[in-house]
Amino acid sequence: MCRAPDCLLLLLRGVPRQRACTLFIISLKFMFLVSIMIYWHVVGEPRRQGQLSNLPVDIPCPRIVPPTPPPSSPPQGNIFFLETSDRTNPNFLFMCSVESAARAHPESRVMVLMKGLPGGNASLPRHLGLSLLSCFPNVQMLRLDLEELFGDTPLATWYTAARRRWEPYLLPVLSDASRLALMWKFGGIYLDTDFIVLKNLRNLTNMLGLQSRYVLNGAFLAFQRHHEFMALCMRDFVAHYNGWVWGHQGPQLLTRVFKKWCSTRSLGDSHTCRGVTVLPCEAFYPIPWQNWKKYFEDVSPKELPRLLNATYAVHVWNKKSQGTRFKATSKALLAQLHARYCPTTHEAMKMYL
Repeated sequence: MCRAPDCLLLLLRGVPRQRACTLFIISLKFMFLVSIMIYWHVVGEPRRQGQLSNLPVDIPCPRIVPPTPPPSSPPQGNIFFLETSDRTNPNFLFMCSVESAARAHPESRVMVLMKGLPGGNASLPRHLGLSLLSCFPNVQMLRLDLEELFGDTPLATWYTAARRRWEPYLLPVLSDASRLALMWKFGGIYLDTDFIVLKNLRNLTNMLGLQSRYVLNGAFLAFQRHHEFMALCMRDFVAHYNGWVWGHQGPQLLTRVFKKWCSTRSLGDSHTCRGVTVLPCEAFYPIPWQNWKKYFEDVSPKELPRLLNATYAVHVWNKKSQGTRFKATSKALLAQLHARYCPTTHEAMKMYL
C-alpha cells in the first residue's frame, strides 16, 4: 500500500492524458479551497472587530429617545433585524441600522434577534452596541432560536440536514432562510443590519425592492403574516436548494419566484401583480453595489435631500464596504447619514473612534 505522496507521484507518472487530468483536478480543488478561505476572511468576520473589543461596554443614554413605547403585545407589524452568527457585539453600522429604525418608528417594536444571545432571563452580554440599543424603549433584543423559527415550515427538514454538513455560505444562507420564516410566521418588516432608515415604512405592505434592473433583493421585506408569496419562497428554497452558489437562496430565489408569481420573464422598474409590489431601485438601493465607495465620498449637505428624495432607507452594502475607514465628522455621505438618522451612534463614533 503506497503512502499518499507516493500514490500522487505514481498518478503523475502515468500517461500524459492521465497526468493532465490529475493536475487539473488538483488545481480545481486547490483554487476552490483558496476561494473559500478568501471569502471568509473578507466576509465572515468584521475587519474592525478588534477596535470594537477595546471600546467601553456601557454608554450613557441620550435624553431624547422615541417618546412613546409600543404596546406590550402588538399582534403583528414588528420590525425585525437578524444576526444568525454567534456574534453579540454589533458594529457601528449595525447600531445605526437599529437606531434609525427605532427613531423612524416610535410606535413600533424593533426586534433584534441574535443567535448568540443567552436564552431565558439571563442578562445581555456587556457590549457597547447592546448598551446603546437598550437606550431605546421600543428596541427589544432576544435570542434567535433557529430550530423553533423553522419549526412547522417547509424549512424545518432542510435545517435539520444543513446543521450536519459543511457549506461555504451557510451563514448568509441561514439569514436568507430566517427572514422568509419570520415574514411567514409573524409578518411585518425585515431589514438587513447594513441599512440606514430615513423614513417611516409602516405604509409598505407586501413589498420588496429592485436591486438592479434584473435582480430583486431581500435585504428589505414587508409582508403580511402567512402571505402566499412567502410560502412559495420557502418551498422554492427547499426544492431548488444550492448552498454552493452565492445568492442562489437570496436575490436569485426572490427573482425567480417573483417571475413565477407574475408569469413573466422580465422585471420592470416598478411592478405590481397579484398583490405583491416591487419598488424601484431608488427606494432602498439608490447606490448600486458596484458604486459602494460613493458612501465614503464627500457630499454637500444641501445636495443630500435631493440625492435621497425617493428613498426610504439606504443599503450600505456591508459585504463590500466593511472595514472602510471614514471620519465621523467628515462630509462623507455615510458620516452625514449617521449624524442625521442615528445621532446616538454617531456621538459614540466621534467619542471612541
